[in-house]
Amino acid sequence: MTENQYFPQSRPHPGVTLSEKLEEMAMGPKEFALRTGKPEKTITALLKGESSITPDMAVQFESVTKIPVHFWMNHQRSYDEYISRKKYEAVIKAAMQWAKAFPLNEMMKKEWLQPARTDYEKTVALLSFFGFANHFAWEDYYLNQQLKIAFRISLADIPEPYAISAWLRQGELQAASLKAREYSEKDFKASLPAIKSLMKIQSKDIFDKLQDLCLQSGVKLVVTSSLSKAPISGSTHWINDTPLIQLNGRDPECETFWFTFFHETGHILLHGKKDIFLERIEYACKDETKEAQADTFALKWIGADSAHSSLVQ
Repeated sequence: MTENQYFPQSRPHPGVTLSEKLEEMAMGPKEFALRTGKPEKTITALLKGESSITPDMAVQFESVTKIPVHFWMNHQRSYDEYISRKKYEAVIKAAMQWAKAFPLNEMMKKEWLQPARTDYEKTVALLSFFGFANHFAWEDYYLNQQLKIAFRISLADIPEPYAISAWLRQGELQAASLKAREYSEKDFKASLPAIKSLMKIQSKDIFDKLQDLCLQSGVKLVVTSSLSKAPISGSTHWINDTPLIQLNGRDPECETFWFTFFHETGHILLHGKKDIFLERIEYACKDETKEAQADTFALKWIGADSAHSSLVQ
């Protein structure tokens, strides 16, 4: 939530102010309706808080009450905002139980979420993290596949779908900060020998060089630290026309790092943009044939053979 913002606990309907003004003017609703040229039922509904002041009404009210148009419009706008925030509070309270399924404290420790103390604040921060207005949108996106063009698998049958979705979302947020060229399959393939040569280099900036080579080919590469409830080693999916490789470790001296990277690269080059691949976890639509093809691709590029079974995803 934005700091230093004040939202009033209550805000009267403009009809309350109008009622007070009419009492001050010793004027009844019928006379006021006549003077403003509005139907009496419209004024009565306004006084009861059952309707809103329109710009046209505000201009007419100014002539009779001598209260400026901007006062009436600001009053109505403030009241509408107050009501909207009260409705949003109900949405947040309805989502609080849902939010408890996520590793919130761990996510805050990693600074994925804004610091929060109460369950209400944590729920607000979580919805902001995902970019959803309510928790039903999260369910439609990650469980019900309501936006298949963006997220093509359901996490409904995956252990810990909440933690997995948080890990994937963090990767997307990291990728959003990267600038990549337009994806070129030809350029990506051509960059693989140079990428493989990085395996032999002892340097602290190997990952940065690897990431830069990927970006030049239009591929985004990020490392997202793992969550304790999300035992996932890597993932590949496309964000619009840009492939994203997301890994959970960034130690280039580790053979597993390179195997996972080339495994995800295999998915990009061999399997196109229609699928999302999640490594080291089981899910209903997991294509074992494609996983085996990606394994073979990775073993080839790291110079290993099928005997390196411990590397296979």
